[in-house]
Amino acid sequence: MDISNPSPTALDRTDPAARSWITPWAPVSLAILYPWALKAFHAAITAGSTAGTIEAGFWLAAAFALPLAGLAQTLRAEAPTPARRLGFAALAAPPLFVLTGVVAGLLHSPVRDVWIWPAAWILAGVAASLARPDVAPAPTRSPSRLRVVHGVVGALILLFVAFHLSNHLMGLFGPETHGRVMKAGRVVYRSAVVEPLLVGLLLFQVACGLRLAWRWSARPADLARTIQVGSGAYLAAFILTHLNSALVSARAVHGIQTDWAWASGAPEGLLLDAWNIRLAPHYALGVFFVVAHLFCGLRGVLLAHGTPPAVAQRVWWTGLVLAAALSATIIAALCGLRLG
Repeated sequence: MDISNPSPTALDRTDPAARSWITPWAPVSLAILYPWALKAFHAAITAGSTAGTIEAGFWLAAAFALPLAGLAQTLRAEAPTPARRLGFAALAAPPLFVLTGVVAGLLHSPVRDVWIWPAAWILAGVAASLARPDVAPAPTRSPSRLRVVHGVVGALILLFVAFHLSNHLMGLFGPETHGRVMKAGRVVYRSAVVEPLLVGLLLFQVACGLRLAWRWSARPADLARTIQVGSGAYLAAFILTHLNSALVSARAVHGIQTDWAWASGAPEGLLLDAWNIRLAPHYALGVFFVVAHLFCGLRGVLLAHGTPPAVAQRVWWTGLVLAAALSATIIAALCGLRLG
């Protein structure tokens, strides 16, 4: 046996062309499995047994793990650029799946969203497999004009985000308390001047952020940069989905008040309804990533201004812990936790 000539299988493992064809199917598979994890959760939680509750916990954890595994996929140094970008898209599976369902409903699609979803991802996988891996130059560390504008616009949007998240925390004290705070805030952010400006800033931030994410996803990065790019990709999908759900579906088409009942999926709730369960990861990861993205940006600013890396890293990790705690608290409030 001549061991100097590797087998075709071994060649496939090292050949860049073969790897660029195979690797995109990992994030595609993760995204395709995501709705079925939610479906399995609903089947288990509605069984009404102790074993069913334990199984439901497993499937809910899987529903969160699948998108996060897409993010982990982007950390692989050998992953071609199209596969890495699909990994970031797989991370955004929760808002994209909500968007798929809402749009299918608005268009009265005869094909259910659970079948539109895998078809779209298979097409994306084929496109990524056939795409020519591009080798991009390393991004410079000097702040580009686009990054500066992205940061300034983000600071303006932060005023609304801070109020919005604080308002959701008021849900811990009941829908009435949340409603009173929301009513006061809407005097400002739903005014004839502020609302169109806010929507315009959000859409600009999505376009700007996607452009930056496309640039930075061209090659592997460290954990902090990966989370920054991934959180940006998630938030782009989340913003578009939320604007479509709130402004188009709820307010323009169905005339529904976008209040606490709407956000929490009343009367069924987020956890016991087959459709609403998709909102739980959508909201929870949305809150986590909006705070995480802010602290990723803060970390970059601190490093650029001479802060010792160890200090900047501690600030960043503290922000991630804060993001997780805030996310868990808000999703618990949406699921019925009350403090008084």
